[in-house]
Amino acid sequence: MKQLLQSLKTGATEVADVPAPRAGQGQVLVQTSRTLVSAGTERMLVEFGKSNLIDKARQQPDKVKMVLEKVRTDGLAATLDAVRSKLDQPLALGYCNAGTVLESHAAGFAAGDRVVSNGQHAGIVAVPQNLCARIPDGVSDDSAVFTVLAAIGLQGIRLASPTLGECVVVTGLGLIGLLTVQMLRAQGCRVMGIDLEPERLELARQFGAETVNPGAGDDVLARAASFSRGRGVDAVLITASTKSNEPVSQAARMCRKRGRIVLVGVTGLELSRADFYEKELSFQVSCSYGPGRYDPAYEQGGQDYPVGFVRWTEQRNFEAVLDMMAAGSIDTSALVSHRFDIDDGANAMSLLTSGEPSLGILLDYPAPADKAGASVARRVALPGAASRGQPSASAGRIGVLGAGNYASRVLIPAFKAAGAELHTLASAGGVSAVHFGRKFGFRNAVTDADEIFADPQIDTVVIATRHDAHARQVLAALRAGKHVFCEKPLCLTLDELAEIEAEAAARPGQHLMVGFNRRFAPQIVKMKALLDTVSEPKSFIITVNAGDIPPDHWTQDLDVGGGRIIGEACHFIDLARHLAGHPIVSARAISVGAHPGQPVRSDKTSITLEFADGSVASIHYLANGHKSFPKERIEAFAACRVLQLDNYRTLRGWGWPGFSKMGSTKQDKGVNDAIQRFLQQVRGGTGTPIPAAETVETSRVTIELAESLSE
Repeated sequence: MKQLLQSLKTGATEVADVPAPRAGQGQVLVQTSRTLVSAGTERMLVEFGKSNLIDKARQQPDKVKMVLEKVRTDGLAATLDAVRSKLDQPLALGYCNAGTVLESHAAGFAAGDRVVSNGQHAGIVAVPQNLCARIPDGVSDDSAVFTVLAAIGLQGIRLASPTLGECVVVTGLGLIGLLTVQMLRAQGCRVMGIDLEPERLELARQFGAETVNPGAGDDVLARAASFSRGRGVDAVLITASTKSNEPVSQAARMCRKRGRIVLVGVTGLELSRADFYEKELSFQVSCSYGPGRYDPAYEQGGQDYPVGFVRWTEQRNFEAVLDMMAAGSIDTSALVSHRFDIDDGANAMSLLTSGEPSLGILLDYPAPADKAGASVARRVALPGAASRGQPSASAGRIGVLGAGNYASRVLIPAFKAAGAELHTLASAGGVSAVHFGRKFGFRNAVTDADEIFADPQIDTVVIATRHDAHARQVLAALRAGKHVFCEKPLCLTLDELAEIEAEAAARPGQHLMVGFNRRFAPQIVKMKALLDTVSEPKSFIITVNAGDIPPDHWTQDLDVGGGRIIGEACHFIDLARHLAGHPIVSARAISVGAHPGQPVRSDKTSITLEFADGSVASIHYLANGHKSFPKERIEAFAACRVLQLDNYRTLRGWGWPGFSKMGSTKQDKGVNDAIQRFLQQVRGGTGTPIPAAETVETSRVTIELAESLSE
């Protein structure tokens, strides 16, 4: 299928061939017929992409602060790599989509339904059920595709709470502003529109608004006073996009006492207290389509808000807009200024910054080859695949599940450097699989993991997906006769672990390795060699300044990410087990006490491990530290000697004959060496990078600790 993508690095847009996504539980798969370019948002993204690094930094000062903190902790080279990687990722544009349901895995929708959604500029989209609404008969796709933008204006209206007969000002008559004018008129309000462009002012007049053009010398405040019959306007909705503070200041001065101002667009926010204080004005910023926006439980989890408590969610706002279109209260025909086929999507985006006047830009998509959806293709051959000829006969031909940040920045480059043959890359949406597949030289990009399991040319599967998928995918890969490299964690439950252990034991010719890479870091290798010269029990202190992650992040969800103990602290349990060199005989964990400001406690935990030889380890996995403090510190005390490793850059020793310091300008956590050794094993080499018993032991102890904390 065709999809419109933008480079954050250069701002360039392209129409790429991307495999169709799969619809998960609670989602619908939609064959797109029409999408609408959001001139404001998408122009901003294009302009941001075309700006240089300094201008990008100026536009995102908070990100600059994060970069500087990372330089202090991880070094300049690692930080530059992270920034370049972030800018290298393509952005899937668009959020106004109309089409027909091909597959439904969500209640309330069926194949053949016409729907609107916040889907992207793509031939086929997978959308959560709460971000879709059925299109009524009689509403064309050309009209319905304006629903999402209209819902943004509608949510601003709901916050302003206008009543019949009130006078309301709309500042900024772009698409959202003009749609807002129509909805206010349908609600029985008197409306005045403010803009600088005569064509948009004329449209607002056609929709029943009085208009003001400050660019033509109109006195906005005087006109507002006349419009409100000298009383001051009841409410102002600001749908403009500008860095100026003037729209808010102007709104405050034209409002009556206790008037309402709602910011729907983007403006400067240096407010005058006097303007608001003397009139007791209210000021609110509207959040996109309405309640539910940016709530993962609502948007991705499909958990609706009870109508008795939240009457208007974002989905219900979609429905209300569509009902108004069906009743003829919203007319979009005059809002369309340009039309392009999706193949010309790049030209449509260039129009945004060309200086040529535009308003509603529609993208048309070809009709499906058949209504049964047989045209859905979930595999795309990447450029250069044919020229590479047939795959070689050597082992180490990999299929990678997941093309997220860690896979693209760390795992895939490491496998390529180790000489693996990159065959197929899979991602849920397909965009990242195509982008990084082209970048690293994969043959195919897919959105269906089964294509990798079923491909006889692939002998090794690399798993870098969300944690709840790991066990299922490890088992599927093993049963398909593949070797498996699974980024931690191996699984989330003891039942899953038992099933994997049994499956792996029954297949001794297939290799399974978990990405516990820290034991292969150069300084850890040196630590291990030094510690192995000491026979008496050792004491380890591992301090992890993990950094705070929002409680609604997927890693904190016990069903999806397993929580940060299973998802991340497993690294350090494995590291302690490796350095001690003996089985864990006892494990305990305690988290900080309950506090209203800390809804998640498990990521602020101290873990104590005891080993069979009498060694002990204290692992402090803490998310409540400062970002400027080093992320990881490993200390070992043994035989009146001490080793201390700071952030995998500097290892210091006290009391060790012939050793005092080992430094590095670049952080190395052992990923490359771990993958090199795994591939050597796959290709018939001797020696096991991580003994299977230790992998199972670490996984079991980690899960048990996480369960004890949750109890």
